[in-house]
Amino acid sequence: MGISINVGGNQDYSYLFQSLSSSSGGMGNLNFLSDYASIKNGSYGKLMKTYYGTGLDAGKTTSSKKYSSNNVVDRILEEKKNPKVSKEAQEANANLTTGLSSLKTSVSALQNGKTYTDAENGQSAADKVVSAMKAYVSDYNDVVNAAKGSTLARKTAYVENMMSSTAANADKLSEIGVTINSDGTLELNAAKLKEAGTSKVQELFSSDNIMSYGSTIASRVKFAGGSTSTNATSSTETNNTTGSSAASLKADAKRLADSALFEKVKDKDGNETNQYDIDKIFATAKSFVNNYNKMFDAAESSSNSGVVANLSYIREKTARNEDALKQFGISVDQKGRMKIDEDTFKKSDMSKVQQFFKDYGSSIATNASLVDYYMTTQANAASGYTSAGEYNVQGSSRYADTM
Repeated sequence: MGISINVGGNQDYSYLFQSLSSSSGGMGNLNFLSDYASIKNGSYGKLMKTYYGTGLDAGKTTSSKKYSSNNVVDRILEEKKNPKVSKEAQEANANLTTGLSSLKTSVSALQNGKTYTDAENGQSAADKVVSAMKAYVSDYNDVVNAAKGSTLARKTAYVENMMSSTAANADKLSEIGVTINSDGTLELNAAKLKEAGTSKVQELFSSDNIMSYGSTIASRVKFAGGSTSTNATSSTETNNTTGSSAASLKADAKRLADSALFEKVKDKDGNETNQYDIDKIFATAKSFVNNYNKMFDAAESSSNSGVVANLSYIREKTARNEDALKQFGISVDQKGRMKIDEDTFKKSDMSKVQQFFKDYGSSIATNASLVDYYMTTQANAASGYTSAGEYNVQGSSRYADTM
């Protein structure tokens, strides 16, 4: 029998990974990423050489007492680049990597329509679903358990997010016989699963709905299993692209929420008419759609929890308003990307467009601003040091208007 617990929709599983901050070798996730960024851009080396060089110059009395500061710095940098990881952590890292690969396969099986049809060899759809769900629960638990001892920051961040998504769907999972244990692992009641029927399982894991539980888990597993770029320039370019498109989306959303865009056209005598500047409104809406898609293209693979969370909020808001968007010729595909039909939009009632974007646009602007913040300001401040070796803390005052 499954163990039922009271799991809130905003369950935070970060406590399961707290030990990582004091793991063997002192390589906590956040500290590791911070140090790594400092090493890659050269600021750490400059800082250390400046520190040791200053100390040596001040204390130097004779040439016979010269020290080799470079040897000390090189040794420290080498330890930072190649930290000592315990055998247990190495095993957990390997298990997490292989576990994510297996989980990707088991999620895919539950999203495959063939799983929900009777097989030619006589195996019923119900039996196939039970078998697929057993594999999913087993692979899911292997990933969760491995992540607890892993030092792979990117992967564990996505596992934590995956577990939060599972907690948010606790009630729906319970209906098909899957319950969440106190340690975040899952437990399956096969009898209850059979009673629930295959249609509930298929709906929960639907690949056609990007907001379904299955689609969410598949997305987290995909990005967790992806390789992490070690090219600092490439990473910076990605951050800049995301920040730029998110900032542009914020600006477009604000314009669409502003009544100034919907002011009536004036005639040659300066008198207000009953006509809107539809071309201007459409151009802004088209720019909104383009920047919306660009932001997701650039940021979807981010391991920054702030980015992931705000992208999720934007998806949810768009999904809730999908029918309203369709009325204005804006459709959303299975990947969550938008497309705008010019004829349909221009034929829409602009007063309704204005009313809709007054709420939706303002809401999207807030989250887009936060995506920009996490991908630019926090990314640049992550190391704590500038390329010149100076310590630097970036402020967030530029975002005060949306916080």
